[in-house]
Amino acid sequence: MWWVLGVVAAAVLLAAYLFWTAHRVERVHIRAQSAERALDAHLMRRAAAAAVVAEQAENVELYAAARLALDADPDERESAENDLTRQLQGIALTGSGAATRTLVATSRRVVLARQVHTDLVRDALTARRRPLVRALRMARQYPRPQYFDIEEPPMPAAVHIPAPAVPAAPLEPV
Repeated sequence: MWWVLGVVAAAVLLAAYLFWTAHRVERVHIRAQSAERALDAHLMRRAAAAAVVAEQAENVELYAAARLALDADPDERESAENDLTRQLQGIALTGSGAATRTLVATSRRVVLARQVHTDLVRDALTARRRPLVRALRMARQYPRPQYFDIEEPPMPAAVHIPAPAVPAAPLEPV
C-alpha cells in the first residue's frame, strides 16, 4: 500500500517538474520576443533621430544611412544598422540641440536594449538545448530566437543638462 503512495508522489513530482520546465521555456521565449520588439523600436527611434540630426547638419551620407535603416527589410536590417552605426561614429555629436540630445539618448538605449536582447536570446537557446526540453519537444511551438549582430554603437558623452534649482533651506525634521 505504501508503494502506491510513493509511486503517486513520484508521478506528482515528475508532473510538477515537467510543468515548471515547460512554463520556463514559454516564459523565456516570450521574453526574448519582447526584447526583440523593444530592440527594433529603439533602433527605429535611433534611425529617426539620426535622420533629424543629418537634416539639421546637412550630412547627406548620414541621412542616407538613417533612411536605409528605417526602410530596410528584415533580411537587410543588420547591415543597414551597421552602416548607420559607422556613419554615427564618423560624426561628432556636439551641441545642445534637442535633436542631438535625442540621438545621444536613443543611442544609449540601443546599447542597453541590445545587451538585454542578447542575454535573453542566450537564455532561450540554453533552455532549448536542455535534454528534457529537446526530448519532449517543448519548444517546438516557438520560433528559434536569433541574435541581432550589429556593431556595438559607441556610447556618446552625455550632453550636460542643467539640474533644476534646489531650495537653499534644509528640510525640516518630521
